[in-house]
Amino acid sequence: MPQTLADMRRDYTRAGLCEADAPLEPFSLFHLWFAEAMKTEQLPVEPNAMSLATVDASGRPHCRVLLLKGLDERGFTFFSNYDSAKGQQLKARPFAAMTFFWPTLERQVRIEGQVERVTSQESDAYFQVRPLGSRLGAWASPQSQVIRDRVELEDLLALTEKRFLDQAPHCPGHWGGYRLLPERVEFWQGRASRLHDRLNYRLEKGGWIRERLAP
Repeated sequence: MPQTLADMRRDYTRAGLCEADAPLEPFSLFHLWFAEAMKTEQLPVEPNAMSLATVDASGRPHCRVLLLKGLDERGFTFFSNYDSAKGQQLKARPFAAMTFFWPTLERQVRIEGQVERVTSQESDAYFQVRPLGSRLGAWASPQSQVIRDRVELEDLLALTEKRFLDQAPHCPGHWGGYRLLPERVEFWQGRASRLHDRLNYRLEKGGWIRERLAP
């Protein structure tokens, strides 16, 4: 490993995370941290950006960055092409993990659980508020499939624009939302000397169990 990489480190001193300041369930703490991230993090960081990890039918992991588009007491919602590689992985193994990282606040949140599709009504409602270009792109792009070059993609978009020249594009059947139903949520607050605070919530039959993990 190059010495420059070995020497790269940052000491975290901004804040701490104590049990006395944390609720007994994870949703209210996530809402609080997310609100603070929206106020603190500056572009190009998007506070709702998260890494989503899935596993394919062969057990191989895959990870990419997506945007969170919904959150309620049921779980965390994102949208994608159901026929994409990600969609095929979730079809084969409907479990996922997502990670949010807010560097200015020195915070990270990890979430794990089962994934389900949202209703077609929820998918359509979100699709209609997307920018027109994004709606056309959902129709034009054969996501995750091999294409010849950029020109082929632009040709597909041109055909899609022509198709919807006189009508608003509706939500395609191959596109929609997923909801991750959390079974485990870990809140990480950076601390000095790598002695970070980690509060873990795990869902049991009787409700959420909160526990501290060693850094």
